[in-house]
Order: sequence, then structure tokens, then C-alpha cells
Amino acid sequence: MPEQLIPHNGNYKKLLSYQKADVIFQLTYDFCERFLSKGDRTIDQMVQAARSGKQNIIEGCAASTTSAKTEIKLVNVAKASLQELLEDYEDYLKTRHCRQWEEGSEELEAMRKLGKMHSDAAFFLELAATRPPETIANMCIVLIKQADYLLYRQLQRLSDDFLKNGGFTERLYRMRSQNRKQTL
Repeated sequence: MPEQLIPHNGNYKKLLSYQKADVIFQLTYDFCERFLSKGDRTIDQMVQAARSGKQNIIEGCAASTTSAKTEIKLVNVAKASLQELLEDYEDYLKTRHCRQWEEGSEELEAMRKLGKMHSDAAFFLELAATRPPETIANMCIVLIKQADYLLYRQLQRLSDDFLKNGGFTERLYRMRSQNRKQTL
């Protein structure tokens, strides 16, 4: 199949990293609405960090047709935004003297399994509806760490693809050179 100057890229909604980020955004929005005081600046910061995690994946995918470099940067911004949100959830637990699930704990392992099996917000919102804020914060921490790993893997793949195939400028040069050779 001949190389295309403007490739048709996949649907970002099929990316597991996007699906996890969407779950995190919806859980965070619900968490902030239910458990943080109206007017608390943390609400805006948490919701915006969660939204940025999701939206930068979308923007990176959209930019990928002409800029692999921009895609890589935006996926990294998504990763950084979720790290900021992770710290907010950890701070929530610390400042309220709540337990953060320890490595190897029964709760952590159960949530990891759920996080691997499910990527739909409705599933997690239903779980969260009957759980206390401490549990929901811990659920989000686990999901953020899973999304972080997925974004790291995505960044590795994007970097490898860029090194192997170059970006838009290299593709443009290759195609123009091939076109010139064919017309001579």
C-alpha cells in the first residue's frame, strides 16, 4: 500500500489510555461534587487535571496526522496532568487521616483487577455510588496509576514509531523525492 501524506489515524476512543482517562475524569467530577465543599479551589484543580488528562489524549491524536512531535508532547501533558491529580487524591487522604491502600493489600489487588477488566465509566460510577470517599479516592489512585502505565507505553510506542518512520516533514520529503524520480 503506498504511503499517504496525511494518514488516516485511528479512533482515540479505542485507546485504552483514553478510556481510563475518561473513567478517571467522570469519577473525579462525581467525587468533587459529592465530597468537596462548594467553593473549594481544589474542585476546579482536580476536575481540570482530570479533564486535561483526557483532552490532551484527544488533541494529541488529532495532531498526529501532521506532527508526531506534537502528539508525543500532548500525550506527555496528559500523563503529567494525571500525576497532578494523583497527588491531589493522595493529599485528600493524608489531610483527612485516611488510609491509602498499601502495596499488596486486599483492596488494592481487587481494584487492580477491576481496573484491568473494566474501562467503562458507568461500571465505576455504580461502584462509587455506594462507597465512602476514602474508598473512591483509593479507587481513583489505582486507576490513575494504571492510566499512567498505559500512557508511558503509548509514549514509548510513539517515540519508537517516530524514530523509525520520522514525522510529517520526513514523509513529505520522501514522497516528493519519489514523485520526482517517477516523473523523470
